[in-house]
Amino acid sequence: MAKSGGSATVIAVAREREERLRSITQTAPDAIVVIDEAGIIDTVNPAAERLFGYSGDELVGENVRILMPSPHREAHDAHLARYRETGEKRVIGIGRVVVGRRKDGTTFPARLAIGEIELEQGRLFTGFLHDITEREDIQRRAGILQQELMHASRLSAMGEMASGIAHELNQPLTAIMNYARAARRHLDRTEPDPAPISDLVDKAGHQAERAAEIIKRLRRFIKKDEIERRLEPINTVVEEAAALALIGASDRNIELIFSLDDALPPVLMDRIEVQQVVLNILRNAIEAFEGTGERKIHVSTRATGPHRVEVDIRDNGPGLAPHVADDPFRPFQTTKADGMGIGLAISRTIIDAHGGRLWAESPPEGGAQFRFSLPVGGESDG
Repeated sequence: MAKSGGSATVIAVAREREERLRSITQTAPDAIVVIDEAGIIDTVNPAAERLFGYSGDELVGENVRILMPSPHREAHDAHLARYRETGEKRVIGIGRVVVGRRKDGTTFPARLAIGEIELEQGRLFTGFLHDITEREDIQRRAGILQQELMHASRLSAMGEMASGIAHELNQPLTAIMNYARAARRHLDRTEPDPAPISDLVDKAGHQAERAAEIIKRLRRFIKKDEIERRLEPINTVVEEAAALALIGASDRNIELIFSLDDALPPVLMDRIEVQQVVLNILRNAIEAFEGTGERKIHVSTRATGPHRVEVDIRDNGPGLAPHVADDPFRPFQTTKADGMGIGLAISRTIIDAHGGRLWAESPPEGGAQFRFSLPVGGESDG
């Protein structure tokens, strides 16, 4: 009699555990799909029904391929067969991002984790799926906002240099006008000499090319476009950014000293974004020179390994202000009266996105030093 009572207790405990497990499964926020070793669906929970748009009755007994888009649908049976033969685990116990297919044919990204259990009647596999559509959408929107902010930063930089841009363009335009007038005077003579006229026209054309190059460089920098990474020569990218930074600074007696390694391999980058980083650093250095005597900025490039290049920008100015020295990349802190305080923060984001690293130093001899490294061919800095 006692034995019978003990068996009843065991059965009751087993039933209670089963009910608890069923309750957990039924109320779990993530989709749960149980299949046998042939890939046939054994059980689904309500979250799976909601996620895939099927009822439980429609899914149970079907091959789990029904929940997958092509080409994964066609390959799944082969994956299961290989696992049965080799025992090699490629997903079980690891977790991965997969694409699910709803009843209406639409797809969605999900995080999948798979567990396995051995029963007398064979193996069962339990898949836990977490829909990450919202996370992906948030990341996409964050990326769009980041691009908007980068564009606003470039426009702000151009706004700060507006008077300098006018001055920079005024020089070649004035020269063109003077050469044209001189050529006109030669033509008005009774017997005009073609030699000086040809020389004046050539000089006017050279100045027109100079003005066109300034405008082209500015338009390319300001243009709002999709991210496009290509293999680019880092030295050319740095030199063009330096030319932009010096617009409007010709009267500040700044000596820009280049030390560029000509043997560097090309770097996979978005040219405009990396130029934005160089421009931000150089403009900060130029503006920090206010009230100082000798004004020098050293710009150098070098290889720091077989798969990495480094850009070093160092000035002999007053150095980093005390309130920003600890973390000059923190957003919305600035020493400028009308600054946005996002330039360096954006710069670090850009370099991070390129798989590189950007940091600041305060050299013992004074001034400020910013360095950033980029991986050759887009390989992440490690």
